[in-house]
Amino acid sequence: MKRNSLKIYLLTFLTVIGLASCTDLEIEETDSFISAGFQGLQDPVASLNALYGSFGALGDQANTFALNEVTTDAFLIPTRGADWGDNGRWRKLHTHEWGLEESDILTPFQQWTSSQLLASQILDSRSNADAATAAGAHFLRAFSMWMILDLYGQVPYRDTQAPDSDLPTVLSGTAAVDFIIADLDAAIAGLPTTGAGDQENLRNASKAAARFLKARVLLNKHVYENQLTGGGGSAASSDMAEVIALVDQITADGFDLETIPYFDIFKADADSETIWWLQTCVCNRIFNGLHYSSTGLGGGGWNGFSTLAEYYDMFEGDPNSNRYDADRMTRLDGQEPRRGGVPPGGLPFTGAPGTGDEGGFENGSNVGDGFLIGQQYALDGTPLTDRQGAPLEFSREFVDGNGATSLINNSERTGIRVMKYSPRFDGGFGNTQILFRYADAYLMKAEAMMRSGGDPTAMVNALRTVRGATPLGSVSESDLLEERGRELFAEQVRRQDLIRFGQYLRDWEFKGANEVGSQTRALFPIPLPQLLANPNLQQNPGY
Repeated sequence: MKRNSLKIYLLTFLTVIGLASCTDLEIEETDSFISAGFQGLQDPVASLNALYGSFGALGDQANTFALNEVTTDAFLIPTRGADWGDNGRWRKLHTHEWGLEESDILTPFQQWTSSQLLASQILDSRSNADAATAAGAHFLRAFSMWMILDLYGQVPYRDTQAPDSDLPTVLSGTAAVDFIIADLDAAIAGLPTTGAGDQENLRNASKAAARFLKARVLLNKHVYENQLTGGGGSAASSDMAEVIALVDQITADGFDLETIPYFDIFKADADSETIWWLQTCVCNRIFNGLHYSSTGLGGGGWNGFSTLAEYYDMFEGDPNSNRYDADRMTRLDGQEPRRGGVPPGGLPFTGAPGTGDEGGFENGSNVGDGFLIGQQYALDGTPLTDRQGAPLEFSREFVDGNGATSLINNSERTGIRVMKYSPRFDGGFGNTQILFRYADAYLMKAEAMMRSGGDPTAMVNALRTVRGATPLGSVSESDLLEERGRELFAEQVRRQDLIRFGQYLRDWEFKGANEVGSQTRALFPIPLPQLLANPNLQQNPGY
């Protein structure tokens, strides 16, 4: 029942011969292994635009998103009857029992090495890219290499001017970080200063976006330096000071915490928080969790993705109920605004921008915001039912037909659903998905202060006050991790945050008993085709 709109375009391939395996062992030019006869790109501007377009892959629910979110406490996808079984694909990610042949592990490595290679080709002197194009390529190459480093710990790098027979070198640890930082410094020097609210131009990289990514790399630098040797290490004070300075420079460009309602930040409208957004459909973020009957938009929901009750419980409010009044503003269960709510029906259609008319109601307005639990309702307020006629009440628990806790043979109703983008707008198919947001940068600064011996309490409480949450008496390391979880859910940062705070290997519901504390799972395995094609790569420890 998964739906993937992503199309992967393969330029050429060589099939590895003589191996008896069910794995699709292909070596591809897009993996940066082959560049025979390359003499520069004829149109580097068009290539840069194509490279930006390829980043729409981050809008998918699988692959990179799945690695960053489904492998954490934030998302899981139980098998519901015959739906979402997929040979255990989704379950294995959440339980940390993945193998070497998972498509969600193979595909991102190929995608990000492909992006890195194209960026390097744009930057090749024979392509004669202008300064602005080169700056954009430096940024996108840095992002691509950072993503490979973060997920796999080793980054194959192809020098486009080296002989065709040369294998890509492999960067890891400090060497990889230094390369990425050098690219980002070049990007910062050449990218435009695009201020907050310039929505059209913020879909391309700016100085603020490059500074944001540099801050993120530096915040995780001590992790990257030790990830192939069992983890450990601590952040350097000089790196944390630079993180703070970078965020201050982003603030100086006019970016700030928004005072509008939290979920309005994720509309296509201009705001003060969006630093970089992708022109890719938000539909995966909406439909993958909704029940088939939740909305008529797009043919209905796909009834898969849910969150753990322990994640939902990080937010203020009743653990068993999360309701809005009919106005969608009044919260009935003591919940903080970021937890959202379930409305008792739809809103009257008024012609508001981006909305559609469905029998006098705003289409999709019966679907709540944030975390959906309990009874769900149709536009006219009628209580919805599942396909078997049972009340459509999303539950905290994941149980099978016998009532036993399980990720297999669940009903259509198990699991709290997550709704960051609203189906009310653009029919659920808007094309503005935020990737870098000021609140994230703000919390990175608070964390850098804490890792430098400072107290982040005032900063965290300032954010909580803006968001309508109760201030905290003090902020510990675990408090800061939870605050990032509350603020940034479904924004593809959870795995990285858990690793940095030393919590990714801990136990959570449904994690495999033998995988709790397994350092092996801090990285994903290097795909077998890459190892066969490039002996400079070595399989990650434990695989």
